Amino acid sequence: MNVLIQAGQASVIPAEAFTRMADLPPPPRLTNVPLRTGLFVGRGQALARLDEALEGPGGAVVQAVHGLGGIGKSTLAAHWAATRGGTRFSPVWWITADSTAAIDAGLARLATALQPALSNVLPLEVLREQAMQWLATHGDWLVILDNVNDPADVQPLLARAPDGRFLITSRRATGWHRLATPVALDVLDQAEAVALLSGILTHEGERDLAGADDLCTELGGLPLAIEQAGAYMTQAGIIPREYAELLADHPGAMYRDGAEGVDPARTVARVWQVTLDRLADDPLPGQILRVLAWYAPDNIPRALLGHLVSGPALVSAVGRLAAYSMITVKSDTLAVHRLVHAVARTPDPDDPHRLPESIAQAREQAATALTRALPDRKEFGLWPVWRMLLPHVDAVTHQAEPEPGSALHFLRKEAALLRLTLATAAGQIEDRQRALSESVRDLGEDHPDTLLARDDLAYSYEYVGEWDRSIPLHERNLQARLRLLGPDHRDTVHSRRNLADARRWPRTYASLPHSTQQLLDIYHGIPANAEDER
Repeated sequence: MNVLIQAGQASVIPAEAFTRMADLPPPPRLTNVPLRTGLFVGRGQALARLDEALEGPGGAVVQAVHGLGGIGKSTLAAHWAATRGGTRFSPVWWITADSTAAIDAGLARLATALQPALSNVLPLEVLREQAMQWLATHGDWLVILDNVNDPADVQPLLARAPDGRFLITSRRATGWHRLATPVALDVLDQAEAVALLSGILTHEGERDLAGADDLCTELGGLPLAIEQAGAYMTQAGIIPREYAELLADHPGAMYRDGAEGVDPARTVARVWQVTLDRLADDPLPGQILRVLAWYAPDNIPRALLGHLVSGPALVSAVGRLAAYSMITVKSDTLAVHRLVHAVARTPDPDDPHRLPESIAQAREQAATALTRALPDRKEFGLWPVWRMLLPHVDAVTHQAEPEPGSALHFLRKEAALLRLTLATAAGQIEDRQRALSESVRDLGEDHPDTLLARDDLAYSYEYVGEWDRSIPLHERNLQARLRLLGPDHRDTVHSRRNLADARRWPRTYASLPHSTQQLLDIYHGIPANAEDER
């Protein structure tokens, strides 16, 4: 018999409870991995990567699966642990790791699972240390640290355990370079997304799947959104097409609300609200996300954010959003997952990050930035900039009828005029092809009117961006004018300039970074008071 005296209390515990943690063998097949009864589809590449790393030989292996909230990180970890880890490791221990307190509690529970006689006897900090000692002196175990917010929270634990396996899930994409091998998790591809939705809907029998493919596209292949939609449709008895109509007409409610019995915190709007809460010490990341939400979701020039703030503050805010997988940074452009994009511009008076007045302000800021960035549509050499910006102009202007005189109204008018110009240029090609053919037939290859008709056709090709078709025409005219007029004639000089420009523009665009601001600075320049001038 052994007596443990603690704070004036005497507890009788069995002698085996005093076995050193280093001498305590692991209980066979000890696990607390959450039961995940939902469907699991795809993820073959990520599972194979975890197989190779976690089942291989060697010392400590730490894999950090990161990605957007709702993308299925925890589901992947639980699936791998249940189907692979349980046959190799003991214990397989799941710890909710969103705070240091939660990590300490999870380790304390591990200590009492390893040595049940210690339960309710030792304080939490002693139990935590007992668990860390056991992990430090044993191998062939797997600890899943789920939903880590800050890599620094788990660093002490990782440093103490050199011979085991850690599988970490986190929304944080950065900060792992010294601690773990990061594994980026992306959305499901279209076939996998449809398979997941179909599996949910047909779990209890045959269901009408009309519109499933389009709905999965609208949900962007995000597993949480698909599961939320599937549970809602099952409860309400509606089909995917009907759910998509509700989503279009009532986005705020549909993003926020789940089916009965589903954790209210596990809906797409609320999951991302938690992420933005963590960034709320600085209002700029939330403001940037709301502005980005009004543009098209892909290929957003970073320069469009320069009107909000510049320098280190902008770099830091964009970096923090990327670190939590809310946006993707690609050189000079940014991208936002289409569902994050849709939620971030949907007003919700109960969400401090999506207040109606903040959403409206963000739209005005997005429109103002575009009006400052748009080049003169009459300068066809700058049409590549227009083509880069046009999807964003369309996105910010299509939601509602803008007020006359507003930045939104200016954008819509300019886009309409540009499309008219492009259509006119495209229609001119056929007319000018016919005019050139008739001039060659009636006047000959080298007649001055034929050369002018050839110039006109080359210009039309350039207006629509078909430089490879304009260059041979300019080359032919230059040779003809050199032969007929000599190298110093003004028409020959003009032909030489036309050819040089046609060769220069495509190469210049291909070599430039995809930065709207750089293109404008080099080719056009925008005065500081450009908005006032317009």
